[in-house]
Order: sequence, then structure tokens, then C-alpha cells
Amino acid sequence: MMDWTDRHCRYLHRLMSARALLYTEMVTAQAVIHGDRDRLLAFDGAEHPVAVQLGGSDAADLAQAARIAAGFGYDEVNLNVGCPSDRVQSGCFGAVLMERPNLVAACVAAMIAASPVEVTVKCRIGVDDQNTEEALPRFLETVAAVGVRRFAIHARKAWLQGLSPKENRDIPPLDYALVHRMKQEFPQLHLSVNGGIATLEAAQAHLAQGMDGVMIGRAAYHSPAEILLGADRDIFGDTATPRSAEQVVLDMLPYIERHLAQGGRLHQVTRHMLGLFAGRPGARAWKRTLSEHAHHDGAGPEVVLRALAEVTAQAA
Repeated sequence: MMDWTDRHCRYLHRLMSARALLYTEMVTAQAVIHGDRDRLLAFDGAEHPVAVQLGGSDAADLAQAARIAAGFGYDEVNLNVGCPSDRVQSGCFGAVLMERPNLVAACVAAMIAASPVEVTVKCRIGVDDQNTEEALPRFLETVAAVGVRRFAIHARKAWLQGLSPKENRDIPPLDYALVHRMKQEFPQLHLSVNGGIATLEAAQAHLAQGMDGVMIGRAAYHSPAEILLGADRDIFGDTATPRSAEQVVLDMLPYIERHLAQGGRLHQVTRHMLGLFAGRPGARAWKRTLSEHAHHDGAGPEVVLRALAEVTAQAA
């Protein structure tokens, strides 16, 4: 998720789940080729398994970007064919590519040839006036024919004309049944379902119906403890006792100290921690303390500990 799942966010999420596959923000192929690669692609080794998500529509550029990204040690290179942002529409990548499965196939074929790690695709069920019952299987068949075996499918259309990117996350109706039928039609493919899934119970229901995976985005960001702390136990069957949200905060402190020592600022990390206690007593005080004080010059771990004390006091 652009501007959200940066390396600080992923480090936090990894503390809560050792098994969930994490994704970077979408990075354009041009940015990877010509931009500050360390800023865009560097990550902490603790984040594994982690996938880098690329955007673009030029096969040569995407191949070069995939090779560069794989060189940073990512476990997977994912091509985003689902983002409805105005920025990606104007650049002819993201969800608009659902209308051009042959171009997507050419792009991922070049990426596969260039990348030593697996290349995957994230897509929508269709865009605008497409007949999704026809467009989605045609897209999967065309792209799978060049070697892609894993797809994450957002179970909504993207309306590129008439809806904002935010509206595209909520207004187009979800069609989980269509995604489930794709798993039946393409049993050889690893298919994950995405969109509107807000609890581990909902994720388990999709898996029980035959899906290979479930991708959870905004719910895992806004209420990370609710989604991630139980994921290893409930989804992957691990027997270890999950961390508490309080322990996650304490485990983040050495990371925060390293970030500050390297010239970073506290709010760059804590902005991703605001939802840690969502739904719990003290959540409002936790969020308020971090929001009001973490951006100040010189702010450090003491701000986090003060916010945590607010939670502890209200939970007592």
C-alpha cells in the first residue's frame, strides 16, 4: 500500500507474525532504475519473507527493475495490476492493464527471464465495463501461459472512470464467488483472495473454501494486533504463544533507537504503530500521545513508553 507499508511498518508487522508474507509499497520500475535504490528497496533482514511490488508496463524496464530488486534479497517480485490510483492510470500501469493481458504477459515473461526469484501478479477481477466472468479467466490464462503461478486477486472491479482511488476500495461490490470459481477453473495456480477481509475468521473461511491464500491490507494496518498476533497460530498452525501488543511495543524500542541513531525521526516509525491497541482501553490515549509528541525534535523512546503507560494505566 503506497505510503503505508514502508520498511518501518514491515518490521513492526514482522514482530507480530513470523510467517505472513509482507509486501512493500508499490515502486515504479522507472524509480527503481533511476532513483535512490537504497531508499526505495533496502530492508531489514528480519522482514523475510518479503515481496517487492513493482509497477510499470514496459517489459524492458520491468525486467531491469526485477533484476535489481531481486539483488536486494527479496523473496518474491510482484507486478501490481490492481492499483486504481490516478498516478498509475496516467502512466499506463496498475489496474488499467487488466484490459491488456497480452501486454502483462509480455512484461512478466521478461521479468521471469531476468529475476532469480519468483514473479507473481496482483490484479483486480476487471475494470470498468468489462464482463468479469470473461475478462478474469482470460487474463489468468494469458498471464499464466508465460510462467506466472501465483496471483493475488482483489475481488472488486476497478472503476477507472468516475470513482476515486479511495472509492475504488469500497464502492465496487465484492465478488468472492468469482475468485473462488477461478480456483476451481485453474487448480494448478496458487490463488489468493484480497479485498474487504477484516478478520482472521474471514480469512479462515476463504481458506476452507479452497483458496490458497488470503491477502489482508488495510485491516492489518489499522488493527495490526487483531490480525497479525494470532495469524501464525490460527492460519499457519504454530503452537507458540503469540506476543502481546505491549511486548511488541517493547520489542520495537531497539529498532527505534537504531533508526534515531542513523538520523531518523521518531514519527517515521510510530505513525505505523497508532493502531496497535485499536479497540482496547487506552487506545485513544496511546494514539494521542504518539500523534502529539513523536514529531517533535529530539523525541525518542520515552514518548513511546509514556504512551504505553497510558494504555497500562487504563487497562488496570
